[in-house]
Amino acid sequence: MSEDLNQVEVTTFEVGDVVKGQITKVEEKQVYIDVEGSKLSGIIPISELSSLHVEKASDVVSVDDMLTVKVKKVEEDALILSKKEIDADQAWDDLQQKFETGEIIEAEVKDVVKGGLVVDIGVRGFIPASLVEKFYVDDFTEYKGKQLTFKVVELDRDKNRVILSHRAVVEEEIETKKQQLLNTLHEGQVLEGTVQRLTNFGVFVDIGGVDGLVHISQLSHNRVEQPAEVVEVGQEVNVKILAVDRDNERISLSIKETLPGPWSNISDKLKAGDILEGTVKRLVSFGAFVEVLPGVEGLVHISQISNSHIGTPHEVLKEDQSVKVKVLDVNEDEKRISLSIKELDENVKEEVESNYQALEENTGFQLGEVIGDKLNEFK
Repeated sequence: MSEDLNQVEVTTFEVGDVVKGQITKVEEKQVYIDVEGSKLSGIIPISELSSLHVEKASDVVSVDDMLTVKVKKVEEDALILSKKEIDADQAWDDLQQKFETGEIIEAEVKDVVKGGLVVDIGVRGFIPASLVEKFYVDDFTEYKGKQLTFKVVELDRDKNRVILSHRAVVEEEIETKKQQLLNTLHEGQVLEGTVQRLTNFGVFVDIGGVDGLVHISQLSHNRVEQPAEVVEVGQEVNVKILAVDRDNERISLSIKETLPGPWSNISDKLKAGDILEGTVKRLVSFGAFVEVLPGVEGLVHISQISNSHIGTPHEVLKEDQSVKVKVLDVNEDEKRISLSIKELDENVKEEVESNYQALEENTGFQLGEVIGDKLNEFK
């Protein structure tokens, strides 16, 4: 009679039926399950537990777990069941939706294989090495067992092909952070950043998730030929925001404006009466601008250039010429320095006349007899 009852039970199931049951025993290569509404034994072979390779059934399930499974085969005294197929059916529907919406999924890395990583998301998901991170990874060993977030980038159910990307999630997070940061930036703000790249025209600085450009002219108060003269990759720098173009995601920065200017505390560096070596930078109709300190120019008015009458500064000076100058006045507030070349010539003349006067008194010779008309050169 028991055999007739079993026969009745068997005939109530067909291949493809979906049933529920509770695990009663877990062996190394198979699992026994008590199927609801049936007195037949339910068996799940280890190959039907997961879409991935499983060493022991206990790695996937435990006694008393409730499972939804699919009938793979109907035998006289048992039902051969598959957890893998149920997981796959649910996974494909779920993955299709996430693929269409761009939704992020999370899963544990089950294995590291040649060319990338493998995860179990109801079906086998593969992450190519190039889609793991934004940067190059030489060894993926540490990724095994790690929880990662992914986006589905390729889906082909017929070929059982699922390609995932962790890099896409990272890039999306960076872009979101970038937009948030752009909305908080404003002209005049001073921030700390890290030098990322050097180019011939300037330096790109990361200011917290977005790069801004420091043009070569904004690197220093002094003239810079190559950015490598003043900064290096990885260096921490303070920058001031000059402009923010949110539409084009461009940020103009300045290092120069965060540094003390060449005129800062100039009154402590220069005083009236100082004699300096300078370089003629510009000649104008009313005088010559002479650089006396890096980035600091003073004016030698045309009346202070020569003891002789001149029509234009060009008659006696040229650009890039080295000259000695005397400081007449320093105005730090207005960034103005008055200089003189003529006064140094007058000092030389007075010194020469004084020396020859002493010679006349000591020798009895007249000054004119000794130097003739040489003194006329100073008149």
